[in-house]
Amino acid sequence: MTEFIAPTVDWAALSPVVIVLLAAVVGVLVEAFVPARVRRTVQLALAVVALAGAIIAVAALWSGVEETGGTVVLGGSLLVDGPTLVLQATIALLALISLLIIADRTETGEDAFAPNAAAVPGSDYEELARRKGVQQTEIYPLVLFATGGMLIFPAAGDLLTLFVALEVLSLPLYLLTGMARRRRLLSQEASMKYFLLGAFSSALLLFGIALVYGYSGSLRYSEIAEATQVPGGLDSLLLVGSVLLLSGLLFKVGAVPFHTWTPDVYQGAPTPITGFMAACTKAAAFGALLRIVYTMLPGLAWDLGVVLWTVAILTMVVGTVAALVQTDMKRVLGYSSIAHAGFILTGIIALNEAGIVAVLFYLFVYGAATVGAFGIVWLVRERAVRHGGPEGTHGHSSILGEATHLSQWAGLGRTHPLLALTFALFLLSFAGIPLTAGFAGKFSVFSAAVEGGAWPLALIGVLASSAAVFFYVRIIVLMFFTEPAGEPDGEPAAAPSGVTALAPSAEGFALAGDAAVSVQAEPVVQTRSTVTTTVVGTEGFAVVAITVCALLTIVLGVFPSPVLDLIASVATFLP
Repeated sequence: MTEFIAPTVDWAALSPVVIVLLAAVVGVLVEAFVPARVRRTVQLALAVVALAGAIIAVAALWSGVEETGGTVVLGGSLLVDGPTLVLQATIALLALISLLIIADRTETGEDAFAPNAAAVPGSDYEELARRKGVQQTEIYPLVLFATGGMLIFPAAGDLLTLFVALEVLSLPLYLLTGMARRRRLLSQEASMKYFLLGAFSSALLLFGIALVYGYSGSLRYSEIAEATQVPGGLDSLLLVGSVLLLSGLLFKVGAVPFHTWTPDVYQGAPTPITGFMAACTKAAAFGALLRIVYTMLPGLAWDLGVVLWTVAILTMVVGTVAALVQTDMKRVLGYSSIAHAGFILTGIIALNEAGIVAVLFYLFVYGAATVGAFGIVWLVRERAVRHGGPEGTHGHSSILGEATHLSQWAGLGRTHPLLALTFALFLLSFAGIPLTAGFAGKFSVFSAAVEGGAWPLALIGVLASSAAVFFYVRIIVLMFFTEPAGEPDGEPAAAPSGVTALAPSAEGFALAGDAAVSVQAEPVVQTRSTVTTTVVGTEGFAVVAITVCALLTIVLGVFPSPVLDLIASVATFLP
């Protein structure tokens, strides 16, 4: 009888992932056993400590990985090397910043999430939950589970672990997308679209895994790479499997032609979750794509080059052109993220060490600007001011949903200059204007592409970036050089001359045969409301997060070299 040999697990190397996933499990128990009045505080503290602990764990592993090159964990299922640590630090930090926006509440005590996501939109049950102040604190363990999957995704060393990590990060995001407090139907529609298209992309990924396994007889990246070096009669099986595998990953980064979900989901999801997805999911997915292209499929660089070049060009062009005609702020940022996915792909196609460094740096600076931008979008709201009406109600105002239409941002720079200036900073970073982090990121990926011989891609990237400046500057002009406008809404129609306008009371009409005869009437109260744009007050968590993102955008734009050098010191994949 063969003696069982217990595997040796390097728990220290797994610590960033273990901390986050354990905290997520504890968060589920908190939902079951902690009283509702303190549940939000406990969940928020637990999530913050877990994400901060993950960042500290990455820092503790850094020097060892820098010296040894990395560690193979769980028999090759996870590879803890330099790029893994950079991506895990990026994801954990961006998730921590996003968590501050997710946890924030407005001055009226409302967060971004429906009081009861299971309630039918507009139902009495939903209204009852709202009046009672019910809170969906389940969002915190869901965010932690998604973050845990993201930490595993770029570290996966075999295709089975890759798929499991993909599902762990995706399933919570499907739920979080459909939990918006306002525009519930739009949010649920976005969630359903994301789920259906995500299931389709997972199927493509699984088909690709099956075909690659059929060719190589292994799920390990290193063994698949060795198998691709030996010519055989099943090369078409390998090529089709690799294309399907890349298709599943390109869906997660929102690359064309797998991008159609992106603007709809970004628009419908709760805005803090949109920022979290746009930054962290992109970092995890590009990290996994980077490892597969550089370590598993380098022997297919010539065959897959045509596919990746085509996708990169289409992604840059479609994302930029589509963003030019959008009128919703979240959709503009959604198509902008598609264009940025194309820019990042140019660094991957470079197939050199400079490309690895450039992609890792770009993911960090783009993520910081994205979280900050969506945080500001969450703060900008519609305000309805009622004029006239019964005594004591003149000038009464109420805060409505987010002001996402571009026209509603007109004059924001005059009414709230600091916030508008910060948003302009993020837009300039997206555009790649010098002295912002976005410029350093674009310069690094385009330089790597030129160095790797992909100069036509770099040229197209520069042209697309130049065109994208238009819709970023258009928003800045709208905020600072356009008069704010409030349109009257719901103004009653004027009564005919000489006729007193009447309104029915509770006993307004009695039926007489087929005719309705007025039996009691009261004068109409002439009222009108003006919808304007304002910045809602909050507990301050979102302001802290936006400030951190702005500082990162400025500092990494002015002094990018230390971070680039730090990444370059560990930018080597384990085989």
